[in-house]
Amino acid sequence: MGRDFESILRERKGRRRVRDPATLKYYRSLFTKYLEGRELSEDLVDYVVSHPNRWLRNVFRHYVQYLYYRRRISPEAFGWLTEAVPSRGYRLDVKPYPISLEDVRRTLELLGENHPVYYTVYRVMIESGARYTHVLRMIESWDPGGTVEIPGVGVTTERLVCPGDKGFCRYYMGLRGSAKQCEWIYFSRETLELLMRVAPRRVGRHQPRRYAVRHGLVLPKYMRKVAWRLMVKTVGREAARFMQSRFGELRVSEARYEDLLGEADQAYPKYLEHLAEVGLT
Repeated sequence: MGRDFESILRERKGRRRVRDPATLKYYRSLFTKYLEGRELSEDLVDYVVSHPNRWLRNVFRHYVQYLYYRRRISPEAFGWLTEAVPSRGYRLDVKPYPISLEDVRRTLELLGENHPVYYTVYRVMIESGARYTHVLRMIESWDPGGTVEIPGVGVTTERLVCPGDKGFCRYYMGLRGSAKQCEWIYFSRETLELLMRVAPRRVGRHQPRRYAVRHGLVLPKYMRKVAWRLMVKTVGREAARFMQSRFGELRVSEARYEDLLGEADQAYPKYLEHLAEVGLT
């Protein structure tokens, strides 16, 4: 996969641009393994459509768009190829996630006894509901002593904020240009102590997942879903959406930002209390 193609993926796709280095690396490996050097033909289209890895469809469609942008295929060919090869596809029906709190408790207990780094990752996820990749990024780039300015709000703040004696902290990430936004990551004072011991540190995103599979634990990606399920019961949907940076579901004006931040700070201790009640802290 050439640099020109990667540049198009990163910079020329508007809101659907691909900026995450891990995603680009994965796309590159798929392209190299399955597409590089092959002739653009009906046989290749059939191969991509029937391939068990649906992500290959996305890579192929990106490449077709790149060829069209560079005027290497005609509008007719572009239309046929994008019609013949559907995207990976996303189900819009409700997905069942049969994850019991007992499974989550057992996962946290085992990690706490055997792997402090992965335990910290899971603790941050269940306490914040942040995305897995964002938690790993926070741990890798951990810099609690800095001061930042929140864009569009005109507020200067410490990156790590621990309001009074409320028993929690929040860490400013400010990820807005990527496909998935992340503003603040909330966690308890106890988890802050864990973070101070293990961060900064790079944790490969596949490492905790493989460890979880080997030991029959809840996969890290499900911790955000469990946190959401518990959070909406205790703090309400609007505060939960703000805490978890679900800004696609939440309209946040400049004037409303500080109100939501204050409401989240007031509500978050209730969520920590609920986690303690169900035995997850």
